[in-house]
Amino acid sequence: MAKAKGGSSKEKKGKKPHKNKPTSKKYSHYTEGKSTKKRCPRCGPGTFLADHKTRFYCGKCHYTEFADKS
Repeated sequence: MAKAKGGSSKEKKGKKPHKNKPTSKKYSHYTEGKSTKKRCPRCGPGTFLADHKTRFYCGKCHYTEFADKS
């Protein structure tokens, strides 16, 4: 009996071995529960202040708190 034309003449050898990939690092930046960041007093909950070297800043309403110089 002759083989049909077309297709692969090689036999399939099964699935490739699965490599376990490490968990994405981006999820390590998010924590559940309490947040340690300061909240904006003008905008209310859900808006956090950016922590710079000398100040805390809200990018939404431009509220700024300056840190102590000591």
